[in-house]
Amino acid sequence: MSVRPALAPYPIWAYLPAMNEMTSPASVTAADTRTALVGLSRAALQEAVAALDEKPFRAKQLWHWIYHRGARDFAAMTDLSKPFRARLEEHHIVGRPAVAREQTSVDGTRKWLMQYDDGQKAETVFIPEEDRGAVCVSSQVGCTLTCRFCHTGTQRLVRNLTPFEIVGQFMTARDSYGEWPTPTDERRMLSNIVLMGMGEPLYNFDNVATAMKIVMADDGIALGKRRITLSTSGVVPEIHRAGAELGVNLAISLHAPDDDTRSTLMPINKKYPLKELMAACRDYPGASNARRITFEYVMLKDINDTPAHARALIKLVRNIPCKFNLIPFNPWPGTPYECSDADTVVAFADQLAEAGFTAPIRTPRGRDILAACGQLKTDSEKLSAKELRAREAALAETWAEKEAAV
Repeated sequence: MSVRPALAPYPIWAYLPAMNEMTSPASVTAADTRTALVGLSRAALQEAVAALDEKPFRAKQLWHWIYHRGARDFAAMTDLSKPFRARLEEHHIVGRPAVAREQTSVDGTRKWLMQYDDGQKAETVFIPEEDRGAVCVSSQVGCTLTCRFCHTGTQRLVRNLTPFEIVGQFMTARDSYGEWPTPTDERRMLSNIVLMGMGEPLYNFDNVATAMKIVMADDGIALGKRRITLSTSGVVPEIHRAGAELGVNLAISLHAPDDDTRSTLMPINKKYPLKELMAACRDYPGASNARRITFEYVMLKDINDTPAHARALIKLVRNIPCKFNLIPFNPWPGTPYECSDADTVVAFADQLAEAGFTAPIRTPRGRDILAACGQLKTDSEKLSAKELRAREAALAETWAEKEAAV
């Protein structure tokens, strides 16, 4: 039986300002017709330099200033001649997304609402650990999927993000923490990227790939492929391509061990069922015991959390080098789901561990600013009762349209 979220009005707490919220309207600027250099591949940057009648080595200098030193304007690039800097200023900007809002959780998690030149927005989250941390990057504005437990899934897909908009999220996070020039791995606070934000990365593969190749270049941001994890809901045809072209870590948003339950929670399963998805995982380039695939599994009370579900999960992933990431469900306004009881989650983890699988339970982070897993959504304005009723109707229409399209 299909489980459809109850489209109830958001509770009042959803509209209250989060703790330590900083809103910066002045940082949202009008569109600039000049071309941003951030997000250009190395070859494209060389072409931009050639168009200004400069020698190829100038592209290498620009790359160093932009991606190693984190320069935000050409005036800082002191080893470039003043005439060249003037031509750059005339035709280009270095480029950063505008930050419409920055919020910091009581647990240290930080979230940015990025606003792009066309007015569209996407969210980025930094999840700090004791001496390192991961930047959770979005790949689309909204999402084309309709995962029932995910807040982003209630927002229509608007468009793909460009390489500039993807790379710019990580660079903005570095700006916020002052982590320029590029430090060594041992001293990095922003040590990892997880493509687990808004959107499905494999439905925007070309732009994601361009952005990640820029991030991985060892003479710039220099984040190795083992420090990047791409999470997909199961776009089977693109999974092998991601491994072959990028070689990054793979995470699968799984959440159920059988087709019936998974198709209810994640309609994409109707298009790419578990048999096909597991075959793609077994064939993923570079997967090994040293580089295991991560299966993300959100714990939903009475939906996917029984001992029988755990047994079926163990059987499903047989012969795949993998580990599990058990995620206590993070509630969001209007959701019909509840998180599994703590004892149930622990028992589920123990059952997987007894079968030989690593199965840590993720500690929820950033819940007070809706920055936790499954909570990202750019729509956070205050609404009147009339607007709330209109939103209910729009959400109902969205679910119907998306379900029909699968």
